[in-house]
Amino acid sequence: MNTAHTNPQVTSLIAALGAQESSVRLKAAMAAGTDPEPAYVDALIARCGVEPDFYVRDMLTWALTRYPAGDVVPKLREALADGRDQDRSQALHTLSKIGDPDTWAAVTPELLRDRNDEVARAAWRAAVVLVPEGQERDLAAALATQFGRGDREVQVSLSRALVALGEPVEPVLQAAIDGDDPVVAAHAAATERLLRDPEAAFELNLDAARRTYALGGKEPDAHR
Repeated sequence: MNTAHTNPQVTSLIAALGAQESSVRLKAAMAAGTDPEPAYVDALIARCGVEPDFYVRDMLTWALTRYPAGDVVPKLREALADGRDQDRSQALHTLSKIGDPDTWAAVTPELLRDRNDEVARAAWRAAVVLVPEGQERDLAAALATQFGRGDREVQVSLSRALVALGEPVEPVLQAAIDGDDPVVAAHAAATERLLRDPEAAFELNLDAARRTYALGGKEPDAHR
């Protein structure tokens, strides 16, 4: 990132993005979006990768949506390819907020099953926003490979992403419910309940699912 700018206002704002106080960083991000300046883009994206405060990160994303997609999207795609986990999760989050359908290809199958839960969750959310019409069922099938993953928060995120796809997910959910893995079946059943009633509580008792499976004389998959 090149921060050697001759405009004192630009130099000052870029420095403020790295200030110790989160309130200063928040105001700087807000200013960068309120009065967009092309020289801020690299600094905003770089800060996304290291910013510890959720609210500041959200403001950084908002600021980036205020710039022409052509100035921002290529740099976000670079962050997906080369960045650390936070770089990638924030890049995905920002792409979902920009909503440019041409960025669908950037949400790769590898990102949907990324080893890092936050990256994967961001990829799920971005995918359901960017998926082209007619490819919802294929996306649902890809997301269904992640059933049973992670803690309750991760599982709810996956279910919410699938529910957002609507009717095309129904055959995928039924196949998972009818499958041999009790943990996958339980997660799919909880997702189906959310699909029928989006206001319903997310209920997933994996211990009970394992016990039921064991009583049937089968062992759950070792990786679950």
